[in-house]
Amino acid sequence: MDAVAAFDPWSPEFVADPYPAYAELRAAGPVHWYGPTGQWLIPRHEDVSALLRDRRLGRTYTHRFTHEEFGREAPDPRHEPFHTLNDHGLLDLEGADHTRIRRLVSKAFTPRTVERLAPTVRGLADGLVGQLVAAGGGDLQAAVAEPLPVAVIAAMLGVPEGDEERAMLRPWSAAICGMFELNPSEETARAAVRASIEFSGYLRELIARRRAEPGDDLVSALIAVEELTEQEMVSTCVLLLNAGHEATVNTTVGGVWTLLRHGAWAALPAPELSTAVDELLRYDTPLHLFERWVLDDVEVGGTVIPRGSEVALLLGSANRDPARFGPTADALDLTRADNPHVTFGAGVHYCLGAPLARLELAAVFDALLRRAPGLRLAADLVRRPGYVIRGFESLLVEV
Repeated sequence: MDAVAAFDPWSPEFVADPYPAYAELRAAGPVHWYGPTGQWLIPRHEDVSALLRDRRLGRTYTHRFTHEEFGREAPDPRHEPFHTLNDHGLLDLEGADHTRIRRLVSKAFTPRTVERLAPTVRGLADGLVGQLVAAGGGDLQAAVAEPLPVAVIAAMLGVPEGDEERAMLRPWSAAICGMFELNPSEETARAAVRASIEFSGYLRELIARRRAEPGDDLVSALIAVEELTEQEMVSTCVLLLNAGHEATVNTTVGGVWTLLRHGAWAALPAPELSTAVDELLRYDTPLHLFERWVLDDVEVGGTVIPRGSEVALLLGSANRDPARFGPTADALDLTRADNPHVTFGAGVHYCLGAPLARLELAAVFDALLRRAPGLRLAADLVRRPGYVIRGFESLLVEV
């Protein structure tokens, strides 16, 4: 089997453990054409890190080209609500619009702002873990991993606890994120469109309420910024929820499973957890592939990738590259000090919420170590079928 054939994102076996295939890709070369998705696969850390920063690539191309000029078909008009929502969000904007909105939104994620959130985050984590312990265990994902980041983002946005829609934040997000998988099905697209319409409708109602009665929350702060359109506000809020909890949920569940499976639970270096958290983010990356459009011809390892192409930056592979992480790249090292993982991206699209994600992860692991030192697996991890976002259905544990 050649290296590209080993890359099979629709295979449950590959999704469960893609790392041997990544090793084959890295060994075979820096660039590989992958016909099923029409993308160039980039598996090595040096190239992934460089291309994340390269302005000849972009998350979109419509700020410079029409679809026809770029040699691409326009999106299916039936999916318009999803694309309107997604295309006005910070992650998929380029050029002046990206700079403008990132400058405004970044004020909500300064180190000082995140530090002010710390007592709230730790209190929430402690309470959720306390409930899990009182029950003698249960599904770590449903009981702890999912509720924490959703509660934090909801509080930041000012979503009232009494709103019925609060319970829909996670399902809406999951449906929308389904469109980021490779070659999503029409059923996935319909679910994303439905969630986009419902989520946008709720946020427009919330914005109207905050216009009438401003509060100490992010939605009120965005309203006060005259440079933002209402669609930009809606798209920004959705992105903050989606990006703000996917990494935390999946790293919490995957991290606990990894630690227990390796017999390393007791090795977590409490109370200083930041190094261990970054190693868990590197070792089993919550986002395995990040797509970029080639806006101008770019050369990678002697191969010229022409304008109009799409590259698939394999973050999961880059984070296991021995050329950067040495002979222990495939090992879990909770004390790894030199750890330039690309889990949060790099360059102008570096994840704004990275400090908050690290805070939430450290709070969860700290609470689990203190209140459930004898934590153990009650059943094997149940994965979701998607590859791009390394998600899970459940992780049953006992205390």
